[in-house]
Amino acid sequence: MKTLAKWSIDEYHRMIQAGVLCDRNVELLEGEIIEMSPETPIHYNTAKRGSKYLEELLANQAEVRFNGPITLANSEPEPDIAIVRLPDSTYNNRHPKPEDIFWLIEVANTSLKKDLELKASIYADAQIQEYWILDLSAQQIIVLRNPQDKQYTQEQIIQAGIITPLAFPNIQVSVQILLN
Repeated sequence: MKTLAKWSIDEYHRMIQAGVLCDRNVELLEGEIIEMSPETPIHYNTAKRGSKYLEELLANQAEVRFNGPITLANSEPEPDIAIVRLPDSTYNNRHPKPEDIFWLIEVANTSLKKDLELKASIYADAQIQEYWILDLSAQQIIVLRNPQDKQYTQEQIIQAGIITPLAFPNIQVSVQILLN
């Protein structure tokens, strides 16, 4: 029987600092170093446009991070968009942690299963209160809320209209703008 060695956040950071992973597009998920899928143009552009749109909506209320790492207990994923607490200078010496995160967004073109299962479990375990998946194939947003026991207990599928984030009840986010 083979046993897979799990990596800690500290070990993962030491590998990065030593240059071991410098030419690799990877993230740490549940202690495993996982190759990230190459981004298609639609995936990249949807995430980039979405982050710019949210920056405008959340000006001076939150930092909107694009394709940046976050540090969780035994994972360091790189969500497509992370909406985190200000000031952004907080993250000069560390990545955002769960207590810094308002909500996370992943864009799913070819990664829907991974985003719905593995990443949702990781984010729920870290008590990330809100997680959105932009499902490009179905042209819908899957909104996950209320994390309990490594899963979200509330799921809403939205194809049109607006979404109001839990952390910002006065903000109305257009589904059409995020998906197009």
